[in-house]
Formats: sequence, structure tokens, C-alpha cells
Amino acid sequence: MSDTSFRPFETSLDRDTALSRLRAATDGADDGELFLERRRSEAVVFDDGRVRDASYDASEGFGLRAVLGEVTGYAHSTDISDAALARAVETARLAVGDGGGTLDAGPPRTNRRLYTDDDPIAGAAFPVKLETLREIDAFARDLDPRVVQVTASIAASLQEVAILRPDGALVTDTRPMTRVQVSVIVDEDGRRESGTAGGGGRVGLDGLLDPVSWQGKAREAIRIALVNLRAEPAPAGVMDVVLGPGWPGILLHEAIGHGLEGDFNRKGSSAFAGLMGKRIAAPGVTVLDDGTLPDRRGSLTVDDEGTPSGRNILIEDGILTGFMQDRQNARLMGVAPTGNGRRESFAHAPMPRMTNTYMLGGDADPADILADLADGIYAVGFGGGQVDITNGKFVFSCTEAYRVKNGKVGAPVKGATLIGDGATALQKIRALGNDMTLDPGLGNCGKAGQWVPVGVGQPTVMIGGLTVGGSAAG
Repeated sequence: MSDTSFRPFETSLDRDTALSRLRAATDGADDGELFLERRRSEAVVFDDGRVRDASYDASEGFGLRAVLGEVTGYAHSTDISDAALARAVETARLAVGDGGGTLDAGPPRTNRRLYTDDDPIAGAAFPVKLETLREIDAFARDLDPRVVQVTASIAASLQEVAILRPDGALVTDTRPMTRVQVSVIVDEDGRRESGTAGGGGRVGLDGLLDPVSWQGKAREAIRIALVNLRAEPAPAGVMDVVLGPGWPGILLHEAIGHGLEGDFNRKGSSAFAGLMGKRIAAPGVTVLDDGTLPDRRGSLTVDDEGTPSGRNILIEDGILTGFMQDRQNARLMGVAPTGNGRRESFAHAPMPRMTNTYMLGGDADPADILADLADGIYAVGFGGGQVDITNGKFVFSCTEAYRVKNGKVGAPVKGATLIGDGATALQKIRALGNDMTLDPGLGNCGKAGQWVPVGVGQPTVMIGGLTVGGSAAG
């Protein structure tokens, strides 16, 4: 493990020569950049009283991009050298051909710092991490005798990027990421159920390894497992649904957020294409994508094209006001980039992606929202889901949900799925709580084979008339 900062133009490339190569690749193009990255990550998984997996990974490389109109030429290599860069120029030039483009001005600069640049891997010695995992295991088993299995993990990574643009500007960012997660299985009279809790963000490990932090996660995992232990089969039918605050915003992210990314709207494949300035949600609904929140999992000082991240209002009081844009799609749509150009690594070209996507709260007391639910489901935890971007149709499984009748929260239900489409669900929002909360910091988002860390959030929300899938009669 190296303790030195990533300085590719001091150790591997001559900056002037690299700039000359980049300008050769982008001559006659509309845009392009040289993206260099070093990434290191460590993860330890403690399962059922022993270390199940311990891994350390280190990688570095570059990606060279040239863009002309809708066409992108991209070449990447794990060899950061002038010879590899020269070969990449030939590949990237294939997209530019005879040229004809006008090179866009580079993004504005920023001195903003949203997170620490300390190395979270080195922030705690490996024996400390291992002992913490043992303590989590023992604590969870001592807390409740029904706990029969504990899986705990600690993960930390550091991504360092340098982005050289054709105008000679060099943008750098050092991005930490940490996570602690606890999963348990409980057994009572032969019935077994599970629960999971965790969190993290662009922070060091110190706070997460504090017993106050991980004990709370262990208690929450056990609480969820015990709730599921007494859960009844979920009802089926069309009914009103109240979503809890925080992590249930994952439904917003998937069913609505992807449909508000610039590329899908430019191509007309989104359910929201052509609706700019139109009402797409109930009055009072305001949705943002905000990459400027300090220390949050989805936050970025600059995106992967060098554009400073932004606080972008997507829906304001129910009206569609903006899309999330990278530089290419913003240029083709005649709007400004929003700082949402993201890529999984140097081996991938950037595209419009979410950062931290959330719905602002309203003025309703969450207890009053539940009291107004005559017959429905209160869903506070979600697992996996599927979404069709072209029409916004979604299916999400609930990991923690309750039956509600006449405003009274009843027994937990198991096997509930929520079925609907994002555009209709937005219009059917009937109440917004005053308890907007962001998720604990666990989310990852997949698109076109690329995965990036994201955040979500929302207040307590009532949605009228969603289809609930279950195995019991409604």
C-alpha cells in the first residue's frame, strides 16, 4: 500500500506531452478529456464467528475520450505511459474522423471540499477492524438468544482521480468511502428470519468503528429480523400505501430518478421525455439531485468530467424543471451540464447518473398521515426492485412493512411487493411528512453495466392506489 498521493504527471507521464496527445485526439471534436485514476479498496467479512473473506485491491489506469456530436471514441489502459496513451489517441480519433466540431469550453473551477481526503484504509489497523467484527458478533448474540448467525463487514476505499482537459486545465479529486454492515438470522421454534442494517459515506472509519455506532446497527438488524419473525402473509390488491422516510427513497430513485437523466430524455426513451415545464407530480412535490451534501455517499466535489457537482431541482411543486446532465447530453439538448457525468472507473465512459436524489418534506405530521390511512400498507424498508425506464413501471419488494386499518398500524407483513409506474405514483401523492431523512449510506446504482455509489431520501409519503402483491386476501 502506498502512502503517497496519486501524481501521474510526476511519476508516469509528462504533462505537456500528455496534453499534446489529448489535443491530437480531440482536434475537430466537441469535447473530450484524459481521465486518470488510482483506486484502492479493502473489505473484511466476518461470518458466523470466523473471517469469511478478507480482500485488498489496487488498480490504476487512464481513459481517453473524444466526442463529436452523438459519437464517442473511448480507449483505456491499465498502463499509464506515453506509449499506451499514443495508442489510445488512434482509437479515440476514430469517433472524430475529419472533425468539424467546435471544442466546448471547459467546466468552471471550484475550491469546494465536500469530504476528507484522508485514506480511510489506513485510518484503522487491520487487527482493530478484525477485533471490531468479533465484538459485533458477540454483541449481537448476547443481545438476543434467538440470534443464530451474524455476518458483519467493514469496507473502505480511496479513489484518486486527475482529469486533464484540452484547454490544459487539470482537475483532481480524492474520494474516500467507508461502510459497516451487520446482518443477522434469528430462530424461534424453527422459523428463521433475517435483518440487515448498516451505513457509511465519504468519511473515515473512526466514527463507524465507535461502539455507539456499530451497536446501533446491530440492534437495528435484530429489530428487523424479530419484526419479520412475527410477520403474516402480505395482502394483495390495490390499496393506499404510506412509505416511511429515508431509505424508501430508493423507490423514488429507481422509478423516477432514472427517467430524469438527460440521455434517456434526449433520445425520447424516458416516460418524462417532452414534459419539461409540465405538471408531472402532485402539488407540493419537489425532487432534487444534490451532489453537494458534505460526506454523503453519492456526493462529489467534481463529477468525472471535472464539472463541479450541483444542487439540481428536478421537480418543483409538481412541475418538471430539470434533468440530470453530463457534458455531451447537455450540449446536444442546449442546456448547461449539471455535474452528473459519472463513470464506474477509468475503463468506462461517463454518462448522466444520479448522486443524492431525494424528495423534500412537507408540513404534515407523520403520525397524522398514518392516522389517515384507512386500509393499506405502511412500508419502511425495501430490497430489490425492477424498473422499465421507458414507461416507469416498477416492482419493489418490501423488507419491512405493516398492515394498517383505520389508522392503526397492525401486524407486520411478509412478501409484500409494490407495483406501479413512477409517473402515476407521482400524481397520486396525497401527503408529505415533515420528517425528510436521507438514507444511512449503503446505496449503489447500476446503469448500462456501470455501478456507482448513490444516496436517496424522502419524508413519510402517502401514495393512493398502488398495487400490492402478496399471498393473502386483501
